[in-house]
Amino acid sequence: MENILSVAIGACLGLIGAVFGSWFTARRQDRMWLREQKLKAGVGFNTAVVQLIDYLRETQLSDDGAGANELAGRMQEARSALYLLCADDTVDLADALARQVWSSRPSEGRDDRRAEHRETEDLLRRFTHQLRQEITRT
Repeated sequence: MENILSVAIGACLGLIGAVFGSWFTARRQDRMWLREQKLKAGVGFNTAVVQLIDYLRETQLSDDGAGANELAGRMQEARSALYLLCADDTVDLADALARQVWSSRPSEGRDDRRAEHRETEDLLRRFTHQLRQEITRT
């Protein structure tokens, strides 16, 4: 009887350990997946924004060709992923950055438009920093 009780207690403890181990592993994998998805969305958004900024330095979005439409589509797709995955602070910065990019005009050497461009780049840096912090916390 004592042997059966010892075996049953050992089996229960082993089963509890296996359940907790699999739960911790699943939780870790979920965090890693979420981190990877945030990283992909952030890289896609940043890339599209930078390319749009470069494109808009030379021409306005209203003069857009296939290149600008494609870049805007990529930016919106990545922005949608950020909405689903990221915290409100990061999403708010992404929204502000997208609005800033949409309102951008070519600098044409004018100081006021250069300042606007620097402001957009500063907003991009703030967004990147915020996303980086969020990814490390995940």
